[in-house]
Amino acid sequence: MAEVTAKMIKELRDRTGVGMSKCKAALSEASGDMELAINNLRKAGMASAVKKEGRETKEGQIGTLENDTAVAVAEVNAETDFVVQNEKFGQFVHEICEQVLENSPASLEELLEEKYLKDPSLTIEQCRNLMVQSFGENVVIRRVEKIAKEADQSIGIYNHMNGKVVTLVILEGASGQEEFARHIGMHVAAEDPEYLNPEDVPAEIKAREEEIGREQVKGKPENIVDKIVEGKYRAFCDQVCLNNQKYVKDNTLSVAQVVENQGKEIGKPLKIKRFLRWQVGQ
Repeated sequence: MAEVTAKMIKELRDRTGVGMSKCKAALSEASGDMELAINNLRKAGMASAVKKEGRETKEGQIGTLENDTAVAVAEVNAETDFVVQNEKFGQFVHEICEQVLENSPASLEELLEEKYLKDPSLTIEQCRNLMVQSFGENVVIRRVEKIAKEADQSIGIYNHMNGKVVTLVILEGASGQEEFARHIGMHVAAEDPEYLNPEDVPAEIKAREEEIGREQVKGKPENIVDKIVEGKYRAFCDQVCLNNQKYVKDNTLSVAQVVENQGKEIGKPLKIKRFLRWQVGQ
């Protein structure tokens, strides 16, 4: 029997859209034969879904839903914007957010295996397959996340272009600052930062940028090379780190300074704990 590898399971998942656990089982039953596994999945009642799963899903919608204790975020993709704009598709995205908020799945795979809250006779994966058949094109639940709310925190949610880009900003230090956090979320949507602070930049990225900087100043006197490279790296961090970026609504201030000033205004020190930026297909 051929060994069933993670790469094979992912390939079958990519080709069929079926959950990882079902892909693993299908490959095991087929002794690693990819085409036989696909045929067996089709025979198991997923024919319509599998037939369309090879189609690329470039369109989609990111939904959010919150209650007193958490925020759920979910991205669902489809092939065309025509389907994404369908009310039924939007309702499906909303219901996936409800599912995440209610059940707190540990992973996307766990979510797909859960009983559908609106109809416990179906799993989420089976419901997704029905959506595929209903729309006549591929529908994929791409990612989900649940963010817990904590005391003395404010979470701002910003939705851009009807769910094409969604950002969340978590502020530490005070509750009731959701609207301000949302304004920072608008900045995140526009400027697309990669990290919160310079210390969050991975070592390999820092090393790469420093190497590029040294290549750019070849031939300069050695006693100034380090200072030039250091300055170039600071400029890089000012571009990719949220707290270092110039605030889009006032480019005389950094985002960190804007947050600090807001804290002074309300009499409570504020800082950004985390941000999230999801863009459809990214």
